[in-house]
Amino acid sequence: MATATLQRKKIYEKVFVEIPRSDIDFFQLFAKKMGWTLENKNDLLDKYIASRPKNVDLTDEEIMEEVRAVRYAK
Repeated sequence: MATATLQRKKIYEKVFVEIPRSDIDFFQLFAKKMGWTLENKNDLLDKYIASRPKNVDLTDEEIMEEVRAVRYAK
């Protein structure tokens, strides 16, 4: 007799929590035991910077035109 197991797709949600520095070690241990990923703002910023394109075919003038268009758009 064959049995089938139903695997549920885990749905994750990002949550930003502000906790005292004195509690960070406990929180990291708790997150590890729960199988969660814990990142700080610098980790997120580093990931974002690493994922950006290295060679962009735009001149400084084109970039400034775009900045002005967004900044001064009414």
